[in-house]
Amino acid sequence: MDQVDPALRSYLHSLDAESLVGLLCDQAARHPQFRRELEVRAGLNSTQGGDVAEAHRMLDDAVPADLEPYGAGFDLATKMSAVLDTLQRLLDAGTQADLSPLARRTVDEISSALGELDDTTGAVGAELGRAVTLYARACAAHPPPPDALADWILGIELHGPGWPEIHLADFAEALGETGLLCIRAAVDGVLADEGADGGSLARAERLNEQVAEATGDVDLLVDILSRKLPRLDVSLKIVRALRGAGRHGEAIAHAARAFSRDKQTLRDAAEHERDEAVALLHDRAGRGPAEADELVRMLLAEQRFEEAWRAAEEHGCSLELRLEVAESRAAEHPGEVIGVYRSHVEELIAHKDPHYYRQAAKQLRKLRTLHRRADTAEEFSAYLADLVRTHRRKTRLLAEVRAARIALPKAALAKAAR
Repeated sequence: MDQVDPALRSYLHSLDAESLVGLLCDQAARHPQFRRELEVRAGLNSTQGGDVAEAHRMLDDAVPADLEPYGAGFDLATKMSAVLDTLQRLLDAGTQADLSPLARRTVDEISSALGELDDTTGAVGAELGRAVTLYARACAAHPPPPDALADWILGIELHGPGWPEIHLADFAEALGETGLLCIRAAVDGVLADEGADGGSLARAERLNEQVAEATGDVDLLVDILSRKLPRLDVSLKIVRALRGAGRHGEAIAHAARAFSRDKQTLRDAAEHERDEAVALLHDRAGRGPAEADELVRMLLAEQRFEEAWRAAEEHGCSLELRLEVAESRAAEHPGEVIGVYRSHVEELIAHKDPHYYRQAAKQLRKLRTLHRRADTAEEFSAYLADLVRTHRRKTRLLAEVRAARIALPKAALAKAAR
């Protein structure tokens, strides 16, 4: 530092901390040796720091000047995958290290190489999409300067080759209000430019829609969508946006206008929304019984009985709902629902109350009928005998079973008497 021009030193002192960090990070990304020196000074000799340094070294070697040896890009995809595995592992572990410079460099390296490769298999493109997702996560953990991040996104969205695909919502947290305003200003400039070509306008419109979604500007979003040709997906998006903002009256009014235009479209929209809701509930059903019950109830309401049965079997909903599903299935598949009714009988008996004993006896009558229709009457006899032996001291239960005109096995009764 003794040989640094005093004027340069003075200039560096004049920079605020954020600008200085940005400058150093940019230089570190361009000059591996400088980056390593910074890593040493920062004490990045821990396991995580070593992983970050190693990932940078892998990137140094991943993309040679001559890309010809990589042919279809499989080798490059493999090397980049190793870097991304490191990034994902560190992010999942909740590292305190700022991984955004490494993640961005990975995105830029893959994006640059993709234009010179024959990516017929799509392997490199897949790794690029993964890299963007991880960069968004890294930015959320350690946000870079918002104007710098906004410039990077604008360069890709408005002036890039068409890749990578950016979802602005993924970066909204890191961009903050400042970054989103930068993007909105740039988009407005393109849209107001009378000399802008069709491709630029289309890109700006796409980004404008994403800005409206990210900022929660429902009026702008509805205006943008309303200018599109009437399509099912557009109408659904408008209704969801209005409903999400609590503007239910407007959502209903929009749906009514859609109905007046095309009744078939509205009917298709309703079916599409139901399918989307079922898909969402399927994703949530594995979290617990309450979520599973919600899924099964919706399927029953839609009279999708086969799906309701499969969902109940897969996710384990409440016994009450399993019985409801079993009722709809018993006629055609008596053998499959026997287990549900047996579980109900045990639950009723567990109450140790005469009223519930009476209900249990009624369910035993149903079980007997189901076994007969399933040609497994002998199994019912064995099941009943075992039940009597297990509950032989519950005389009121046995009385209720007799009152339901169910013949108790004599051998089981003899053992019960002893």
